[in-house]
Amino acid sequence: MITAREDRRRTFDTVPAGVEATTWWGRAWVSALERLSRDSARLARGRGYAEDGHVDTVTVTPGRIVAYVRGSRPRPYRTELALTVFTDPEWTELLQELAADPAGLAALLEREVPQGLAGRILPGPGDLLPRCSCPDSGPAPCKHAAALCYRTARLLDTDPFVLLLLRGRGERELLDELARRNAAEAARERPPGPEELPGTPARAGVPGSSS
Repeated sequence: MITAREDRRRTFDTVPAGVEATTWWGRAWVSALERLSRDSARLARGRGYAEDGHVDTVTVTPGRIVAYVRGSRPRPYRTELALTVFTDPEWTELLQELAADPAGLAALLEREVPQGLAGRILPGPGDLLPRCSCPDSGPAPCKHAAALCYRTARLLDTDPFVLLLLRGRGERELLDELARRNAAEAARERPPGPEELPGTPARAGVPGSSS
């Protein structure tokens, strides 16, 4: 059984092949970081680092992606991307919306980002914050953070629950909560059975019936 702590920490030793995002949400993730950059050459070097396998094991926890990225020096740099975590009220609103949208829920279960949730869960302006232990003193993102961003986009291509974990909730707890909400919604919509109807019991008033 997966514990809550395990559900909120995922580690990826390998990343899907390729460097360019193949889904619209993967490309949106890359765009969020590229909007921060004023140096296209840095982004190009970061893309090259990602393509050449310079990004080591990627660890994802609420609000943070961390990996060591190998640059020109022998010792790799600790690189991270931070993303704003949702508050409990924000999660409640999002889950209610998703539970009421069968098509969106089906898309998520198929490992796709529902279009209706895109504006909520994808990074917006100022949401994504890159950090790196490298000595680059220029404006973020550095090439190492860019490399991590490109590799993360490939993870998101195949598993959007990575993005939801960054927003604060693990896959198992999300699916369990959605199952509870769907069951409650179905119970509210189900017509009441005879034993649930108000008024006189079914046998009462039937001629010849006795208690």
